[in-house]
Amino acid sequence: MQTVSATGRGVTAVEVATRYVDAWNRHEPAAIVAAFASGGTYSDPAAGTLSGESIGAYASGLFESFEDLRFDIVGAATTAAGDVVVEWVMRGTNSGPLFGAPPTGGTLALPGVDVITLDGDLIRSVQGYFDQKTFVEQAGLQAVIMPREIGPFTFGVAVYASRDQKTAPGAFSITSIEARGEEEVAQIDNLSFEIVSELLETPGFLSFAGVTVGLRGLTITAWESEEDAGRLRRQQPHKAAMAKFFGSEWASGGFTSVWVPERINALWQRCAACDAPVNAHTANGVCGCGAVLPVPPPYLLGRDA
Repeated sequence: MQTVSATGRGVTAVEVATRYVDAWNRHEPAAIVAAFASGGTYSDPAAGTLSGESIGAYASGLFESFEDLRFDIVGAATTAAGDVVVEWVMRGTNSGPLFGAPPTGGTLALPGVDVITLDGDLIRSVQGYFDQKTFVEQAGLQAVIMPREIGPFTFGVAVYASRDQKTAPGAFSITSIEARGEEEVAQIDNLSFEIVSELLETPGFLSFAGVTVGLRGLTITAWESEEDAGRLRRQQPHKAAMAKFFGSEWASGGFTSVWVPERINALWQRCAACDAPVNAHTANGVCGCGAVLPVPPPYLLGRDA
């Protein structure tokens, strides 16, 4: 199939589609947008349906997330209706923020297809197809399927970080913050990542657990002592977060607090040899059956499975 360009030169439909893919591979959002006719639309499982400058903004976001992004064309052909079907493999390494998460270094080799409808030598629509779960997992993220709400229960996501210290916590700092929208949730999550990354090098820090449910975030940080918990206030990322909260940039509300435990009961671990629970404080690394016990886990929330 041949189309007629604005200059009168005949170009094939496959050439138009290839020129469009080349604009993506050159990382030129303006050229991508220019490939579309007025009112043209772009759709894929992650973006929804976009038009005009929104297409370029979406492309720019992907280039920020994957600095080496490219599409290798596997094949391209026209249909009986005159559409162009382009089979491609999307390749790249996650080197920038993606879906509000910090870069993972995950590598893409994601197969997909674009069905491209033309208007002369411009594009009327692009309908992209790829497996969104595979995209997320190859990028180094988790694809967790869960409901938002069931009756009184609301579901969300959690993160945990630990220095693997075996010391019993002497204090917990607890923070709750209510965002005003999904964009704020992503901003708070990113700054929380910076705070915890610095905490991992802070004396007295033991472990951190963060939970995000809807627009609400809750963090629990374990410290060796109440005095150590005060170090958080002197940390630069935490100061930046507090400045945003007490300014006009973040949140509809929230609170911070420090809790000192009344008592911490024994840390129990199960012996792999006899299946009995053993008091890690008094066992000295050996079960009553004579078997050597594994190293006990940290106190707060244990380790990832």
